[in-house]
Amino acid sequence: MMTGGTSPGVESVADQSQQSGADSTSTQGVAWAPAPPRKHKRHLGLWIGTPIGVAVAGVVAASLILIAPGTAVAGVQIGGMTPGSAAAAIQERLQKTTVELSGDGIDATLTGAQLGATVDATSLASAAYNDHPMWKVGSWFSDTKQARVTLDHDTAETALRNAAPQLFVDAVDASVAYDASSEKYVVTDAKKGAGIDLDAVASALQSAFDAGQTTVSVAATQVATDPAISTDTAKATAKTLNTVLDDAGFYVGEERTVPVDRETAASWLTVTARDGAFDVTADASAIDKVVATLAKKVDRAPQNGTVITTTSGKVLSTEKETLDGRKLGDTSGVAAAFATQLASGDGKYELKVSIDKATTTKISRYAVVDLSDQRAYFYQNGKLWNSYLVSTGRAGHSTPTGHFAVFAHVAMQDMGCVAGYDYCTKNVPWVTYFAPDIAFHGTYWHHNFGHVMSHGCVNMPISVAQTVYNWSPDGMEVTVQP
Repeated sequence: MMTGGTSPGVESVADQSQQSGADSTSTQGVAWAPAPPRKHKRHLGLWIGTPIGVAVAGVVAASLILIAPGTAVAGVQIGGMTPGSAAAAIQERLQKTTVELSGDGIDATLTGAQLGATVDATSLASAAYNDHPMWKVGSWFSDTKQARVTLDHDTAETALRNAAPQLFVDAVDASVAYDASSEKYVVTDAKKGAGIDLDAVASALQSAFDAGQTTVSVAATQVATDPAISTDTAKATAKTLNTVLDDAGFYVGEERTVPVDRETAASWLTVTARDGAFDVTADASAIDKVVATLAKKVDRAPQNGTVITTTSGKVLSTEKETLDGRKLGDTSGVAAAFATQLASGDGKYELKVSIDKATTTKISRYAVVDLSDQRAYFYQNGKLWNSYLVSTGRAGHSTPTGHFAVFAHVAMQDMGCVAGYDYCTKNVPWVTYFAPDIAFHGTYWHHNFGHVMSHGCVNMPISVAQTVYNWSPDGMEVTVQP
């Protein structure tokens, strides 16, 4: 039995509210009716705009890295390219440009690549981009400056030689070599060669490239070619090397203590032609063999010397040379250092030595001729060294008195024997002049020493005259007293 007027199996709103825990506001509609779906906003503009935005961004980005349309370098269209692609296109055009050689018996075609042609394509492309970027609309459809084409000399010459060998004659370089017979470095002169005028080929290729042409004809013109090493270069090198030979040796101060002969010095040197000049090297191992012998030739004990002076101390002559002692220092590295020095053109190697000073003894000498006792006295350091009987001038030819100095030595001469003299004596030996026409000399025509006998000179026995000749230096003081 049903009560409350409710249908079977259907809950009341109140019951539904209680079961669901819903508040009283849920009673405003039919409980079983479905809720209407939520409305979503449509974003059709966003979905349509995204592809367009991406495309626009791409165009903007491209305009920042591409070269403007219509831009050309030497006739090469590089618009729409990156600088890197443009550089490759410029270089490719040059390498594919052909040069047609013409001439007597010559018919050859060479490419820019075969000639080693290059252009600074990277700089040109960068300059084109800087001046004509795509984003700068006002710079579109503009040519840039022309490009300078260069040829690699060796590559171009090889290609041209293969194409027209009959036009090439090799130049001969000047050379330098040691000549044993003259003991000097001598020069063989250079000789000019011949070949195709590379400047004409380069100029034609330049003109074609500037004009955007891919082919150009060139007359194969023969011109003289210079050698890599000229005669003047060889002469300058030989002059330096011969100066090395002139001076070669090991020096102590200004003294060439150990000379090196020219042939030996030349054997140490190697002269090599390189890059239009000569390289000079020296063999340190060969030099080291001489360095090992230096001590025996350089080392010495001090040698004390003797000089002859006037009574006032003025040096007149050296009786025994004064030589300081010396000892060679460390020679490690000498050979290598001298090798470097020789290669640079300096043949004087200064050795390091320690010095042991020597002493010099001074000896004063003078002579006195005493007319009254007909004797000559010779003094050394103020002490009588020796005295001898002599014969001086007789009446009418008296020996002059006063202070004089020896000024000449004559081993033998005739005295008198010319107009104006009343005597003639041949072959007078050991003549030591100390006054005009007055000398000590040997006498063979008399032995009456101790008495006046002469025409003014001081006559002596021959052996005594020789002793005086050797003992009396120029400048020695002589006094003749009554």
